[in-house]
Amino acid sequence: MRLLERMRKEWFMIGIVLAIAGAKLEPSIGVNGGPLMPEITVSYIAVATIFFNSGLSLNTEELTSALVHIKLHLFIQIFTLAFFPAAIWLLLQLLSITPINEWLLKGLQTVGCMPPPVSSAVILTKAVGGNEGIVVTPLLLLLFLHSSSSVPFTSIFSQLFMTVVVPLIIGQIVRRYIKDWLERKKPPFGAVSSSVLLVIIYTTFCDTFSNPDIDLDRFSLILILFIICSIQLSFMLLTFIFSTRNNSGFTPADTVAVMFCSTHKSLTLGIPMLKIVFAGHEYLSLISVPLLIYHPVQILLGSVLVPTIKSWMVSRQKGVKLTRPTV
Repeated sequence: MRLLERMRKEWFMIGIVLAIAGAKLEPSIGVNGGPLMPEITVSYIAVATIFFNSGLSLNTEELTSALVHIKLHLFIQIFTLAFFPAAIWLLLQLLSITPINEWLLKGLQTVGCMPPPVSSAVILTKAVGGNEGIVVTPLLLLLFLHSSSSVPFTSIFSQLFMTVVVPLIIGQIVRRYIKDWLERKKPPFGAVSSSVLLVIIYTTFCDTFSNPDIDLDRFSLILILFIICSIQLSFMLLTFIFSTRNNSGFTPADTVAVMFCSTHKSLTLGIPMLKIVFAGHEYLSLISVPLLIYHPVQILLGSVLVPTIKSWMVSRQKGVKLTRPTV
């Protein structure tokens, strides 16, 4: 029973493994021009579905009220959109002299360019009672990597607009008219997006396994896993130290938001973005691998750290209350 419950809880992680295994067994189904026709069903319909779903699920009122925390958002944006990708770029200058697969290293840079997720960072922040900080800037990936793409920038921008921005706006408009129904029924938005994302992952790896020239060595894969774990732990520690300084101006709840939202990266936005920016690229799946690894690692590390961080935050908040002067 416990095993079934665990599998039910981690169905998306299991789904990623099965999607990649399925692509390995029969890649011809999901390649461009194959029965699934991913050049249409994935590139346009699947991606648009994910962001329409996001538009429906985003609570505009809560999102607007959260924007009041200007200092918190500013710190998260600077760390996520400037420091993180710059630090990864510097790290890659050192790693480029190692025998690690070059396309996995490029994938590591794309991880640095990704914004925080609307899922895991917010869920883990809520789990310890912290504030929410959500930053979504898909154009960062284009600014850092458009030169590596085989697709013209104007084409990328127009496809992003039609498959990301437009569905998101339509979803928000539709939400206004069926808000009461949505709050009453609580549709499984996360499960819908995750299911569509598995189809995108499957077709991405079908392209790889149908190409006999692509080979991924285990040494590179193990090193990338170690590097990703080290990056997450180091950056979480760095943001914790910075946000708990006496003159930082952040509350304990703000520190929680900073730690999770500054260091977590979005798989839901990331995979569709990579699919658009690197459309037709033969090494797309290898570029996607670091992001696919980063996602479960951030969930695992976050889950392990939640009890400790919650205990720290509660003790700090009690300390603040005890030191306040009574009137």
